[in-house]
Amino acid sequence: MITLNKLAIYSLMQVLVVGIVANAFSQADFYKGKTIKVVRGGGPGGSGEFQTRALVKFLEKYIPGKPHIMVEFIEGAAGRKAANVIYSSTKPDGLTIGSIGAGLVVGPILGLPGSSYDLDKFIYLGSTDGGDPYVFYTKAEVGLDSLAKLRAASGVRFGAHSVGHPVYVTGRIIAYLLGLKEPKFVTGFTGPEIYIAIERGELDAHATGAARFVIEKPEWLEKKQIHLHATLTVPKGRHHPAFAQLAEFGSFAKTDTERKLLDMFRAFQYPRWPYIFPPGTPKERVQIIREAINKSFADPEFPVEYKKLMGDGPAPLSGEELERAIKELPRDKEVVQLYQKLAGADPLPAR
Repeated sequence: MITLNKLAIYSLMQVLVVGIVANAFSQADFYKGKTIKVVRGGGPGGSGEFQTRALVKFLEKYIPGKPHIMVEFIEGAAGRKAANVIYSSTKPDGLTIGSIGAGLVVGPILGLPGSSYDLDKFIYLGSTDGGDPYVFYTKAEVGLDSLAKLRAASGVRFGAHSVGHPVYVTGRIIAYLLGLKEPKFVTGFTGPEIYIAIERGELDAHATGAARFVIEKPEWLEKKQIHLHATLTVPKGRHHPAFAQLAEFGSFAKTDTERKLLDMFRAFQYPRWPYIFPPGTPKERVQIIREAINKSFADPEFPVEYKKLMGDGPAPLSGEELERAIKELPRDKEVVQLYQKLAGADPLPAR
């Protein structure tokens, strides 16, 4: 039988403590002199880039070692192309962070094309916001200044980024709920390009994030160059003050399935801007970035910077809260089937 005297035990404890401290310092020093790449799932311009820029400014301050942070854009499939890159082609070394958007969670649950990743295997770091209300409007020159005129019109042209993108789905949902006649959904735009197409008369309608719209096109509101029709609160009951007087999408729902459809959309939007690491990233580096993100959110200047860029204050989620939200996403079969039809490219289903 081997026994240790008090001196030997004390010496062993010193070795263990020194080892733990040395490991902590080595992890803290890991990022010193390095570059972190944030892969943004979308093109430059619009809400996705601006909320990323707001966070990056503070991450550079709070990540130990103060690494340089660069942003890379990967467009396609409402952010799912970028998610595939993070999942399958990214070295899990803590130097590449995904900034995907709500498209991340929608694809796998609905079985949308281009969702070649397991949602539950990503490592979640946090989200700059927990939802953003949407507003639906048409160009004033089109003359659709009432719901009755909207319903009587045919072939209203909606602008969107891509099939399955939240802007696309929001437009399809309101067209479905209002029973519009043969609406057209034109994709392939970035956010700023949609505004240009509307100004050129190439598009008639748009359903987009309310907060960003207010600061991107204030003159459209001031000069009454658009007609406002409805808002979708995300999360439920959270209005943007500029559009609180509008009818909520839920007021047009007729069945429990339609109401659950809106709840599903809101749930998909709740982790609005998820930040992720690829599976297999070392736990120590995950913790470092999670803590830096939490410190960024707690910085009193963060909501100021965020509102300046996004038009509304943030409602951030920690990595743990985001992870829990992903696990609790609704997966009701009947509602998923209706959502799939509205998020896809086929004509709107009969109501």
